[in-house]
Amino acid sequence: MAIDVAGLMTALASRRPIFHSEADFQHALAWDLHTRLPELGIRLELPIEVSGKVLHLDLWLSGPGHSVAIELKYKTRGLSVKLDEERFSLKDQSAQDLGRYDFLKDVRRIEEIAQSRPGLEGWAILLTNDSSYWKRSSDSSTVDSAFRLHNGRSIAGTLEWGSNAAPGTIRSREDPITLAGTYQVLWHDYSAASSASYGAFRYLAFSSR
Repeated sequence: MAIDVAGLMTALASRRPIFHSEADFQHALAWDLHTRLPELGIRLELPIEVSGKVLHLDLWLSGPGHSVAIELKYKTRGLSVKLDEERFSLKDQSAQDLGRYDFLKDVRRIEEIAQSRPGLEGWAILLTNDSSYWKRSSDSSTVDSAFRLHNGRSIAGTLEWGSNAAPGTIRSREDPITLAGTYQVLWHDYSAASSASYGAFRYLAFSSR
């Protein structure tokens, strides 16, 4: 059994086209997974020990013969929209270079958990209304070029900051990320929550098995 992430996200978008926060996204996805797969137990923010260190996992599903580990990111540009009687006021998070690094670090974390638990299904999912995540940069010499997530890119191997990255900017994120797998970047439409700028949401999902 494998999680149908595309079907899951399509169904979720019909009910929740936008979220207040990453925690809101996490809880909504967890509820939909519970509804679809009631035979699997589900935990949020579960601490898992891997190679002597503790990783706090966003979502963990487990049942007879099957476990699923999921890491989530929700990156937003400023947007205010009212749906039904609910007002959503999203923050302009910016710092996209750090957002890309953190998502790929999630991918590596999922790989580490999958390597320590044969047969585990792992997913890293990024949902955003910030088009700079899925668009190719016109400048190939940016300090975060190794972490770029533009559509159509293949990502593999060791990823590290450019030599001119400011120490203050990458503080606590200095370490290179070495991926075991190869990942093809393919963004999917999630929702059109508003006709305003940054009203369209897309998601990227990488699987590690």
